[in-house]
Amino acid sequence: MAEKRCYYEVLGISRTATEVEITKAYRSLAKQYHPDRNVGDDEAKAKYAEVDEAYSVLNDESKRARYDRHGHAGVQGGAAPGGGGVDLGDIFGGLGDLIEGMFGGRRGGGARGPRRGESIQAVLDLELLEAATGVSKTFTVPSEQICRECGGTGAKTGTQPAQCRRCRGQKFEVVNTGFGFAERVRCRGCSGRGVVITDPCPACRGAGRVEAREQVTVNVPPGVDTGMRFTYPAAGHAGDPGAPRGDLELVIRVREDKTFERDGHNLICQCPISFARAALGGPVELTALTGEKVTVDVPKGAQSHTAVVRVPGHGMPNLDDPKRKGDLLVQLVVETPTKLSAEQEQLFRKLAELEGTTVPAPRKGMFSRLKDLVTGDGDQKES
Repeated sequence: MAEKRCYYEVLGISRTATEVEITKAYRSLAKQYHPDRNVGDDEAKAKYAEVDEAYSVLNDESKRARYDRHGHAGVQGGAAPGGGGVDLGDIFGGLGDLIEGMFGGRRGGGARGPRRGESIQAVLDLELLEAATGVSKTFTVPSEQICRECGGTGAKTGTQPAQCRRCRGQKFEVVNTGFGFAERVRCRGCSGRGVVITDPCPACRGAGRVEAREQVTVNVPPGVDTGMRFTYPAAGHAGDPGAPRGDLELVIRVREDKTFERDGHNLICQCPISFARAALGGPVELTALTGEKVTVDVPKGAQSHTAVVRVPGHGMPNLDDPKRKGDLLVQLVVETPTKLSAEQEQLFRKLAELEGTTVPAPRKGMFSRLKDLVTGDGDQKES
């Protein structure tokens, strides 16, 4: 059996697509592959079923959340025979209203139950050290919550919303889209609420919701990396009265460190060493990311920028098993001394003599050479 395609790929939408974008993509594809337009075309029939299945999952808040976290396995099982497929009752039952509306049909009530709140996406910035050790972070998340004064009705205390005359409380209306098709859309008279507010609540001005800023504390495990996502249930926007809140989805972003560079589970850093240490080898002490002192054994004859020493267990922890850590890769950089004492200069000259190297006389600096070119002194000396 062929492997199922990603539902977002089937509908041609991004993972951040809104409910409106999902429905729009579905309607376009459903019209394109509908069996009534493709009589005898088995490929179109299969694609139509694939589109139906994708829409049934992505248009349902809870199913979409499970699919985002666990893939196809998160929405399998249920009423499908054998327990291996998607619940067919959910697929065709959930699409009934929309399909019938597209082809001129209509169901009894037409109104959906209270909708779950939308999720909130936020970026959490971390330092590399925080990503390595884990951290508890408290920050403010703006969200929409049910107005406490009116309980989400939007009506002033002591009053009740009135039924929408346009849709008669059904929340949807049937419109003609051309080519003999009709579809149900959210009522324009009440924005899909089924009621209109004649005397609005002064706290929320009839919206039934107010802006809130909540303090959220999250515990980030050690080993996280940029792009990782964590979901915190019921920390998002409020749903309709009686429906659960959405989730908070945190996207991790780890800032670059001035000293250490991350490469998967490994860390890379540079360690300056002297000419003598590079030639003779020996131990050099440096400080790891966590502040721990680490001794690096420099090999004899180490070459600048090409010699790399591996220190096991001083890299980034594994997210699944924090006790397992990557390595610290230390690139050795030989530093040329800029100032020498008389004794050091004497020793370097002695070394040069032993190597058979002739020490040249001091050269003119750049500004001296430029002066010679301007005054012509250089040409006179040559002549």
